Amino acid sequence: MMPIHELLARIRWDPEFGKGKFELAYEDKVAHQLKRVPLERINIEPGQHFTFEAEEGDGIVHTVPFHRVRKVWRDGVLIWERPYLEIGGKAK
Repeated sequence: MMPIHELLARIRWDPEFGKGKFELAYEDKVAHQLKRVPLERINIEPGQHFTFEAEEGDGIVHTVPFHRVRKVWRDGVLIWERPYLEIGGKAK
C-alpha cells in the first residue's frame, strides 16, 4: 500500500492524476468515527511531514496526524484505504 503522504504528493504534483474531486476520511479519536473532508479543506504546511489541518463543515479546524487518515476517494470512488481499529480492538 502506498503511504498516505506519497498519495497526497501525487495528487498535488501529477497534473493528470490530480484532476478530480478528492475527499479523505480520518479517524476522530474523540467522536470515535471517521470524519470525511474534501481535499480543498485540507491544509498541509510546507515541510510538515506528520500532521495537516482539516476544516470541517462547521468551520472548526483540527490538526490531524497523517497516520489517522483511513480512506481517500477520487470522484466518489474509493482509491486508498487503511483499516482502523474500533473501540474493542476490531479492525474495520
